[in-house]
Amino acid sequence: MDQPDPTNPSGLILSATESIRSFLDLASGDLRLSDELRGIASDLRSRNTVPYKLLRAIWAGSDPSTRPDLSGLFSGSDFVFTSPKPREKSEELKLRLLKLREIAERKEYAELVKDITPRKQVEEPFSSYKDQLGFGLHVGLTMFTGYLVGYASFRALFNRNPALSAAGGILGLVLAMLVETLLFIIKTSKDDQVQSAKSFTPTTKKNQ
Repeated sequence: MDQPDPTNPSGLILSATESIRSFLDLASGDLRLSDELRGIASDLRSRNTVPYKLLRAIWAGSDPSTRPDLSGLFSGSDFVFTSPKPREKSEELKLRLLKLREIAERKEYAELVKDITPRKQVEEPFSSYKDQLGFGLHVGLTMFTGYLVGYASFRALFNRNPALSAAGGILGLVLAMLVETLLFIIKTSKDDQVQSAKSFTPTTKKNQ
């Protein structure tokens, strides 16, 4: 029958008292015990704690005429509770925690320096020569198209009267210019609203 390993005790642990040490000292020379149990008793007698299973195995195999009763043997001894070993974190979990810590540090740093970091310049409409040229061509094409539509419409309505056809062309040109101006105002207002929303987003999140 295999005996418990004294170097790796399991189960209840008792504090070693003088009565327990005296018993183990006698048991280490008790010929009724196996060599293994006598070796265990010799090893345990110098320790501050004793596994209950080992002590009970030694007591059960020792000479009944010389061994103490169990109540007297355990008198004055207390249970010793050992804290379990902390669970080791896996490498994958360690990497995830490290990444989360880095992300949190970057966010915290961004919060600290957001008031002193220069803001990105907001691009104004038609800030470049290319934008200005493109807008000019677009407006010119729209006005020309409006003139042609108005001219053709009045020409068909008023029996190809040159004066009225020209007046219709001018009216179409003016209407095209008004429509283009209205579209420009709407586009500019939307761009301003988007920029304002981007500016107030960090403050809103912080207040939440």
